[in-house]
Amino acid sequence: MIDIRPFNSLGHANHGWLDARHHFSFGSYHDPEKMGWGSIRVWNDDQIDPQQGFAPHSHNDMEIITFVRKGAITHKDSLGNEGRTEAGDVQVMSAGTGITHSEYNREDEETTLFQIWITPDQQGAAPAWGQRAFPKGDRAGKWEIVASGNPDRDEALPIRADARVLAASLSKGEVARYSAVPERHLYLVAPNGRIRVNGFEANPRDGVAITQEEIVEVEALDDVEIVMVDAR
Repeated sequence: MIDIRPFNSLGHANHGWLDARHHFSFGSYHDPEKMGWGSIRVWNDDQIDPQQGFAPHSHNDMEIITFVRKGAITHKDSLGNEGRTEAGDVQVMSAGTGITHSEYNREDEETTLFQIWITPDQQGAAPAWGQRAFPKGDRAGKWEIVASGNPDRDEALPIRADARVLAASLSKGEVARYSAVPERHLYLVAPNGRIRVNGFEANPRDGVAITQEEIVEVEALDDVEIVMVDAR
């Protein structure tokens, strides 16, 4: 089953400094039919103005992955962690028993990113944060795992969920294939180009919800960057 969710059908909240699209219910946007996809709870498509950002706030028991598409985001948290994550790179935060953090665009240009929340398999663990650079050349023409519940096997940032976050950079005409378990839930977005997924076309920033498929073939109709989550 493949369900294309057009960008113009997503939840929308414009806060002036933040222009956000919500693939699933979030904040003031509530759709009982879109409360998540498997263990994927949130997928926000955020545009953040220069020198603006999210003031300190708290979370608990959620795996939060930030995939920066343009610009950079600067993180600071109650554990003493600080870091700057640039376009193409990834940061992960396991909220665990509780963590307070801020995320600011300290750049002189707009920052765009995907903020993805995945429900952890176990609650009550100690909070943690990490980041890593992922050179785009390493995912040219193929999938690269950037975060995983099995980080040693997948050589990725660790998350505490039975899930993988993947990215691929495809030139027009290239195809990336992924072997899926039919019972799992996959969700992917190509922010900057058109794609065809098992014969279904999706435009830039559309969501593609997938389940009950053994092979997923993503064909690039333009030069594209793709982000995908494979979750229980």
